[in-house]
Amino acid sequence: MIKSLIYFIWTGLFELGGCYLIWLWLRQDQSFWLGILGGISLVLYGVISTFQPANFGRVYAAYGGIFIAMAMLWGWQVDKVTPDSYDLIGTFLALLSVLIIMFAPRN
Repeated sequence: MIKSLIYFIWTGLFELGGCYLIWLWLRQDQSFWLGILGGISLVLYGVISTFQPANFGRVYAAYGGIFIAMAMLWGWQVDKVTPDSYDLIGTFLALLSVLIIMFAPRN
């Protein structure tokens, strides 16, 4: 469980970081090199995802919930947008879904 969580966190950091760097390049007229670094980061996001022990569909479904939580934290810390109560409720439900998808007992 801890190993999967660590992979999800690294995956989220590389995805959010990569997308953010590309956003800076294209939307805020920053350096082209930020876009290149963003692309490299997104490739690493894809590679790290393959380290998860579950099947592709299950991993990406569960990762969606982790991504929601990390995106909320990113927005709060980087963009300085404080999550409201609906953001927090939605994030809680997404994380609950992750636990069910990844760790429910199966035959």
